[in-house]
Amino acid sequence: MKIPDPVLPTPRLRDLFASGRTAATLLLGAGVGLEALEFYVTTSLMPSMVRDIGGLELLAWTSSLFVAAVVLGSICVVIRPRNVTLNQTYVAGTILFGLGCAIIGLAPDMLVVLIGRAVQGFGAGLLVTMAYSFIRFVYPPGLQNAASAFYSALWGVSVFLGPSMGGMFAAGSQWRWAFLVLIPFAVLMALCAPRWLPRGEDDRGSQAIPVVQIGLVIGSILAISFASTAETDGARAVLVAAGVTAIVLLLLRERRSRARLFPVQATWLSHPLAKAYLVMFLVIVALNSDIYAPYFLQTLQGVTPLLAGYIVALVALGWTAAGLGTASFTGRRALLSIVAGAALCGVSTLVLGLVISVAEPAGSAARVVAVALLLFGMGAGIGLGWAHLVSLVLTRADAAEADKASASVNLIQSLGAAFGAAIAGVIANATGVVDPGGVAGAARAGFWLYVLMGLSALAGLPVAISLLRKS
Repeated sequence: MKIPDPVLPTPRLRDLFASGRTAATLLLGAGVGLEALEFYVTTSLMPSMVRDIGGLELLAWTSSLFVAAVVLGSICVVIRPRNVTLNQTYVAGTILFGLGCAIIGLAPDMLVVLIGRAVQGFGAGLLVTMAYSFIRFVYPPGLQNAASAFYSALWGVSVFLGPSMGGMFAAGSQWRWAFLVLIPFAVLMALCAPRWLPRGEDDRGSQAIPVVQIGLVIGSILAISFASTAETDGARAVLVAAGVTAIVLLLLRERRSRARLFPVQATWLSHPLAKAYLVMFLVIVALNSDIYAPYFLQTLQGVTPLLAGYIVALVALGWTAAGLGTASFTGRRALLSIVAGAALCGVSTLVLGLVISVAEPAGSAARVVAVALLLFGMGAGIGLGWAHLVSLVLTRADAAEADKASASVNLIQSLGAAFGAAIAGVIANATGVVDPGGVAGAARAGFWLYVLMGLSALAGLPVAISLLRKS
């Protein structure tokens, strides 16, 4: 049963914590916050983990397996057994996340860490997907944008807390406690969910499990992940082609199959739902080029590792600030915000390629400030449109597929992140970051990486404009 609420004439973020919604908002936010915090904590602790238990050759897979497991968790929300309620799924996510933390915290080697990351990622995929799936059960339509903006804000906070928490546990084997201390929180969330969250009754239509589509999604992610670490241009090209082909086959299969991962309108390119998904995917792909920004800042601008980390954190800060500032937009203003966001993200990313690729090892304060502003602009571009894209997904799907539509938000975001990070690796490796390497290689790679990735976000601009024209 949905929580009854009056329609709010002027939605505000503080209304998320009013009219009996406080407990649900805190619990759903905690699910998003746990995944975000653990993502950044793990990234900052990986050097310490490798020094302690070895496994440098497996380091890249700690991220690839986690992302693949998050995607699989998102999918399992859509295909969960019939009559399994959303709060039961939330409990399963917290238990699995806590179990993954325990496996990593007690791991004797990196192979066991990878197992833990897969379990942890699967639980995280369930938890974050639950945040979007519960929106229609917890919040009235006027507050759904505010809820999406709130979830984005939690990622911004985690960008700053994650590295700090990682630094607290970086010495020796203390890294294990960064995972073990989260287990009591996961247990507490599991205990509170049945009381604090509505049941979220299963209102899906009956369908078979889309096994082929699941295989294509996971295969695509793994192919692109392998491409980012391939040593030759030929191997990279083959693996990227395989990943893209898998996505094309996925869309074709979705059109013809009765067992689907996405709402049926998601494959109709003229439908607003499909356009919203496409804009989401393209801007997230572009955004994930930021993973190389710390390296370019250190190599080309002489910035310290700590300062480079906090400069890149401005991406999340920009997303948070823009999302909170536009959360109350509705109607045409919301659609204009989506268009402006795609333009800002694309232009900021493209111009970043021109600015960050100039080598000044002695350091140039003006250039570093310019890079910081452009990274902030990339994140702000996402923030301007994200909550409104989520709202389009939630409102334009058929009622019978509302559960599938809301669950697919995190799936699209995770797919975009996986593709973006992997494609960034392909571009950087192919344009010089490894060969010739050094300052010359970094300068060339920095230019091509951000120019090409900027085109991804700009490709979403005409799609966003078409949404505005049909409003």
